[in-house]
Amino acid sequence: MKTKSLKTIHFRLFFLLLLVPFFVQAQNKLSGTVVDNTTKLPIPGANLVVKGSKVSASTDFSGAFQLSSVSKGDQIVVSFVGFKSQTVIYSGQSSLTVLLQEQDNELKEVVVQVGYGSVKRKDATGSVTTLATKDFNKGVNVSTENMLTGRVAGLSINSSGAPGSLSEIRIRGGSSLFASNDPLIVIDGLPLENTTNTGSASFLASLNPSTVESMTVLKDASATAIYGSRASNGVIIITTKKGSKTLSVDYNVQFGAGELVNTVDVLSPTAFRNTIAQMRPQDVDKLGTANTNWQEAIYRNTGLVDQNLAVRGSLFGVIPTSLTLGNTDQQGLRITNEFKRNTVGLVMNPSFFENHLKVKLSANYANERNRFTDAVEGTAIGFDPTQPIRVEGAPYGGFFEYTSGVDANGNYPLIAIAARNPVAQLLQTNDRGKSNRLFGNFEIDYKFHFLPSLRAVVNLGFDESNGERRRLVGANAGSAPSNNNIPYGTDEYSESTRRNKLIDAYFVYNKTFNDFNVELTGGHSYQKFESNRFDTGNILNPDLPSTFPETTLNTDVVLLGFFGRSNINFKNKYLLTLSYRRDGSSRFEKESRWGNFPSAAFAWKVKEDFFKNSTVVSDLKLRLSYGITGQQDIPDPNGYLEKYDLGGGNSQYQFGNAYFPIALPSKRTKNLKWEETVSYNAGLDFGVFNNVITGAVDVFYKEAKDLLVNAAISDGSNFSNRVYQNVGSFTTKGIEFTLNANPIKTENFNWNVNFNATKFERRIKDLVYGTDIYVGDNIAGTGTPGQIFREGYTPYSFYVYKQLYDTNGKAIEGAFADLNGDNIKNDSDRYIYNNPDPDVTLGFASTMNYKDIDFSFNLRASIGNRIFNAVDASRAQFEAMENGGILSNVPSSILDNNFQTTSNVLLSDIYIENASYLKMDNVTLGYTFRKIMNENTSLRMFTGVQNVFVLTKYSGLDPEITNNGVDKTIYPRQRTILFGLNLKF
Repeated sequence: MKTKSLKTIHFRLFFLLLLVPFFVQAQNKLSGTVVDNTTKLPIPGANLVVKGSKVSASTDFSGAFQLSSVSKGDQIVVSFVGFKSQTVIYSGQSSLTVLLQEQDNELKEVVVQVGYGSVKRKDATGSVTTLATKDFNKGVNVSTENMLTGRVAGLSINSSGAPGSLSEIRIRGGSSLFASNDPLIVIDGLPLENTTNTGSASFLASLNPSTVESMTVLKDASATAIYGSRASNGVIIITTKKGSKTLSVDYNVQFGAGELVNTVDVLSPTAFRNTIAQMRPQDVDKLGTANTNWQEAIYRNTGLVDQNLAVRGSLFGVIPTSLTLGNTDQQGLRITNEFKRNTVGLVMNPSFFENHLKVKLSANYANERNRFTDAVEGTAIGFDPTQPIRVEGAPYGGFFEYTSGVDANGNYPLIAIAARNPVAQLLQTNDRGKSNRLFGNFEIDYKFHFLPSLRAVVNLGFDESNGERRRLVGANAGSAPSNNNIPYGTDEYSESTRRNKLIDAYFVYNKTFNDFNVELTGGHSYQKFESNRFDTGNILNPDLPSTFPETTLNTDVVLLGFFGRSNINFKNKYLLTLSYRRDGSSRFEKESRWGNFPSAAFAWKVKEDFFKNSTVVSDLKLRLSYGITGQQDIPDPNGYLEKYDLGGGNSQYQFGNAYFPIALPSKRTKNLKWEETVSYNAGLDFGVFNNVITGAVDVFYKEAKDLLVNAAISDGSNFSNRVYQNVGSFTTKGIEFTLNANPIKTENFNWNVNFNATKFERRIKDLVYGTDIYVGDNIAGTGTPGQIFREGYTPYSFYVYKQLYDTNGKAIEGAFADLNGDNIKNDSDRYIYNNPDPDVTLGFASTMNYKDIDFSFNLRASIGNRIFNAVDASRAQFEAMENGGILSNVPSSILDNNFQTTSNVLLSDIYIENASYLKMDNVTLGYTFRKIMNENTSLRMFTGVQNVFVLTKYSGLDPEITNNGVDKTIYPRQRTILFGLNLKF
């Protein structure tokens, strides 16, 4: 018994010894990290698979991994989206560091957002440009749209110098004459109303730029027509950052110190005294004894603090979540201008049932506080530089003001025609606003279990802002309203609420049939805009009727849409996109409420057919598209209804001591229908040298028809002499070029550049009965517009007199060419001379990385644009130096021409200047300290300059203006020195 047992034990030990090598081999473990070969940063989420087995692992947030049960000779495949896969042979080592190289081809195949879905960039059939976080402009980007400035062909963004203020955004020049030219902005599937609420600086100021993950610009009708009624001016889709399964924390802060760059060149106090003594000796006694630079006095050096904290991770281990907190505090150049914003952004994007059900909740809250300021630049330019800012013991808060002396009641009546002290106007006006806004969406995306090719998507969007604003001006302020030139002060209050509600529901079917891949999308959209307003008026006005305050309930605007789209891919070579949308708008009456907006696009990947064996051409795709988009955004919703307007607080009828509102019928806009834009686009996408260089060329043509024009009508035919009508058309044609290159890419040095160029031409094709429409800002308050709409010409072309010169090339005052030959100077001698549109716009961005050093800059150029210098036209004449006994400063250009009378030269073409420019928007230098606390922590410190320089021949303050090319002074843009840091752990 014992012998048998002993034999059994020996046999078992012998058997175990034979198996030991196998056990040892099977239980080998391998640990290590996966990092980016260029940046040396860890890559979380990378996949590791032992080839030919089920053994796999993925890296955690720090890029670390651990593989069990690997054997010598096993091939381990390491992969991650956007990087070249790498195969490593396991030779028994216990640890391993894998360096993954970026895969250019994969990077070009990123997914871009389009209406109600997404598409791989390589499969896009429309003119679409997407920028991700790494592509955004650096520097002071308080408002989101500034991150795109100069980066996208066909997109122009013109920003004011006021912090947080709304930019003028145009895609391919816009598509309307009198209706809106603003593109549609869509945030996470929620189309925004482009109306700024009370108390806010702009409707985009509530969005914290640090929460943005990508922005996609849709330019042609194939890309935009799915949005139908609001897509004629293009679409910008903004996608915010999503949650992550792994924990990460990102803290960014930047400090800025800003200063005034330039002022309008006016006479210095000494030059002003000399000019008065020479040209108006009778007014020498009106000169003061001070030396004041009024433009510098209304401005200050500024400060900026912008900080953001982003925490991403998995809530309860199952809900990827992103939480972003932001705080911005920026001072404007005007001495009392302030912009403050606090934001909270929350995104939760879990998936359930093996990714069959995806849910996304996006919520953004913004508290915005502003101190607004009056536009006092014009006053500062003209105020007498020999007068002081303050006078000891002066009646109006110690500020200098023009008064007629003391009256019998001890008051100091102001001189009515005299300008008010601009510094006092800023300091004595307390105009503050605040806005609380909550917006976001809840989206459910369900892939049917019984039919995985079919998805149902429901998107619920909500946007509500509540704003208020109060303007206070004391009775001791010269700029306050007055009776008999005695100020009584201002106390005005207003508040308003705006709501935007959205319900989108649609199905998506995606199926591959042999060589065909078909994606079908169809659904319904409902959006409603509500708003109301409460106003008190100026309660300090002694003549204010007792009917104030007033509450206004604005008419709701409802948009309904039915849409469908098909994407057909044959052999991954031929691509066809067809879309259709039928939209209804409450802005139009029943008979013309609905509009139909179809589009079609075709793309052909031609490389395999013509350059199959080419080592130079790596990508080549031809695109063609056609489509119709709509426009209904006019400021008179439901104008077809028979309505009566009650008179306001200043429009009452008095019976005895009682005031009663007057009810008047409002104008009616009958038979109004959609403005439509028909668009054609042809494009070529290319890549060469293994996509080291990629780019696109697009040519486009647009024709806007049935323009929504606020045009004149016959007297007595309506309750106004102007109503909106569908009249006229105009065309836009152009070409765009984009080039992206990675010319140098080594282990230690990487250089990326982006270049884009755009040329477009707008022409009015038809107008009302072929008649001209005079437009543009009145010059010098004379009621004389200097621009025109005329068939065959660019909108807002300058309509002026042709200046004559003497034999020495000096302009002759009041001498203009008699263009019609009747020997009479009148409007018939005016002619069209240039227009505000540029011939070409250019953008160039460069980013260089050497080891841990990064350096980037952005350049923009505009060539051939013209500006009407209304500052000189209305002020650079000697008669402008005195008005009713009050002296006024003038631009120093007065000495160039020695013009005497404003009316003689007001509309001379001498004031139309070439405003071509080259600007460097931003330059940034940074250094990254890695592994400062552990493997996962990095600290980047940077410095930079915003608004670095401007090269131009334009004599005014800045060649980049809005207002359709008429420069009547602007809020100047400050130059800011930046310092900041970015901490990641």
